[in-house]
Amino acid sequence: MLKIVQAPESVLSQKAKPVVKIDKAITNLLQEMTESLAHASDPEGVGLAAPQIGKSVQIFIIKQSPRSPLLTFINPKIEKFFDETQKVDVHQKEDVTKAKEKAHIDKGVQLEGCLSLKDIWGVVKRHHGVVLSYQDETGAAHTRKFEGFIATIIQHEVDHLQGFLFTKRVVEQKNKLYHSSKNKAGETEFEEITL
Repeated sequence: MLKIVQAPESVLSQKAKPVVKIDKAITNLLQEMTESLAHASDPEGVGLAAPQIGKSVQIFIIKQSPRSPLLTFINPKIEKFFDETQKVDVHQKEDVTKAKEKAHIDKGVQLEGCLSLKDIWGVVKRHHGVVLSYQDETGAAHTRKFEGFIATIIQHEVDHLQGFLFTKRVVEQKNKLYHSSKNKAGETEFEEITL
């Protein structure tokens, strides 16, 4: 099992390279990522990008909950962002930068954390949904629409592949960061970090 790297490791701030061929090395990497995600605790992880285990390639995996299936995303690309009020055709592509600028209604607000930033949390506004093109572990190509919590996870993981940690989004949006710790009763408490 590979250890999850922690900020400020340089691999976390590099743009990951595309996967050219899904071979035995990629299959082994996916297995190692699955084991690392499964062993993440306090907090449990719901997603893991390859750079987080020191491999700068465009892969991430998601397991929304212990009962959810494990999903694999290779060479993912967000084709479109959308919010709850928008109807979306999966096959309609849109410039991602323009979509970011205009999709500002009904953005979801989540307190996000990251396995590579222990005990740091922040308020991040994310889009309600994304249309994502990607390959699965067999190499098959897909274009799918994702909404809600899984869309938030996807946006977080795609940021990892671009070399961005969620804290960059917090600062860009002028939101708040928090440090978590356990009190005497073992409950998690959050304290605002002054920037």
